[in-house]
Amino acid sequence: MSEELFVRCCAPTLAGLKTGSMFSCAYRKKEDLFRDIRSLNRTLSCRGLRLLPLRYRNGKALLYVYRPASLQSDLSRKEVQDLLQDAGYTGLCGDQCVLQLIRRMRNSEGFPHEVGLFLSYPPEDVRGFIENHAQNYKLIGYWKVYGDEKKARKTFETYRKCTDSYCKFLKQGHSLTELTVAV
Repeated sequence: MSEELFVRCCAPTLAGLKTGSMFSCAYRKKEDLFRDIRSLNRTLSCRGLRLLPLRYRNGKALLYVYRPASLQSDLSRKEVQDLLQDAGYTGLCGDQCVLQLIRRMRNSEGFPHEVGLFLSYPPEDVRGFIENHAQNYKLIGYWKVYGDEKKARKTFETYRKCTDSYCKFLKQGHSLTELTVAV
């Protein structure tokens, strides 16, 4: 897995602006992928991040990089707990929810609609996505917006600028450790 792909897909998470990011990564041998994941976890764990494979399909892995402490904070919100319970989650601690998400990902062709809660999407937008069957949104960017359009536009722009800066810094020779904010 290339560092460029990792930074391009995960910069706002590396910067501490969001809880988690997901991205798809091609692999030839699972052993090589697991080696890369272990190496990245050694590099990132001291900065408060974790990388996990969510599922494997047709030579591609869907990977989730996240901040466990931030996820736990996100999951403690009442509206998030309500959405997860509605989706069938039991036990609302971060590790339990991630394990349930992995099971749901591996047992489904699509994406469980609650996945946005693991990626710092506003709960009102996740609920709007579910209730509107992915239709009737106000704006589309990093996610489909059903709630505060102005706030979402600002967040999208922040994420875009962060990603541009991080990709530039990586090309200038900065390491992943240097690019990862300890939160």
